[in-house]
Amino acid sequence: MIRLLKSFKTEINPTEEQKIKIHKTIGTCRYIYNFYLFHNKELYTLGKKFMSGKSFSVWLNNDYLPNHQEYSWIREVSSKSVKHSIEDACTAFSRFFHHQSGFPRYKKKGRSNVKMYFVRNNPKDCLCERHRIKIPTLGWVRLKEKGYIPTSKDGYIIKSGTISMKAGRYYVSALVEVTDPVRDSCFSDGVGIDLGLKNLAFISNGTVYRNINKTARIRKLEKQLRRAQRKLSRKYENLKKGEPTQKANIRKQKLKVQKLHQRLENIRTDYINKTISETVECT
Repeated sequence: MIRLLKSFKTEINPTEEQKIKIHKTIGTCRYIYNFYLFHNKELYTLGKKFMSGKSFSVWLNNDYLPNHQEYSWIREVSSKSVKHSIEDACTAFSRFFHHQSGFPRYKKKGRSNVKMYFVRNNPKDCLCERHRIKIPTLGWVRLKEKGYIPTSKDGYIIKSGTISMKAGRYYVSALVEVTDPVRDSCFSDGVGIDLGLKNLAFISNGTVYRNINKTARIRKLEKQLRRAQRKLSRKYENLKKGEPTQKANIRKQKLKVQKLHQRLENIRTDYINKTISETVECT
């Protein structure tokens, strides 16, 4: 049996107190990421040496924070999450130095994919039961999809994970150590698949999978999305003209657009997964 690490992502249902901690941690991680970029830009302007992620972490905790008590809120969140955001920023610089990507950009509030990172330090830190998962600094968090993540009771170990937000929903991605079972050799002749535009796929056994984008359900949601996007665009234009459009209304409308995008994505992903599953079972 081969031991390997497998990721399991599912939606969670945190309490209001846990949501506040998640938002606080993600906001702090975003600030630290941007602060690391800003600090190295300043060092470059002064003609000083580039500061690595490890050196920045030592300087932040031993020199900067003790002399700037107004930033003591940085210590109120998980130190592992803060260190991981510094490592992400350092990786972004490393990729830039090796000509693999452009210069790192600041992460804007509401427009960046910042996640809350957690890691297993001792056996009781990260545990999972059928209906809930234990996360450091948050405690037990309820799962919306029960039984998807392998449980600690069955001997599975959660090594690390992240918590992310999308369209007002919260997701946990857990890295679990599992065993890779020995698979039997496949003696099937296989099937031929022809992907098209009018229909999604034609299978050699005669099965035809329709294009879900042409169904009434998807077209109705796409129409709702276009209307919501136009409404959001008008709010932005009114804000530029100086009209008293509250920014809170823009955030609400933006959330509606995100939810429609998420719903369309979920429907399409579910249809593709079911199509793949049916095709594999036929072989």
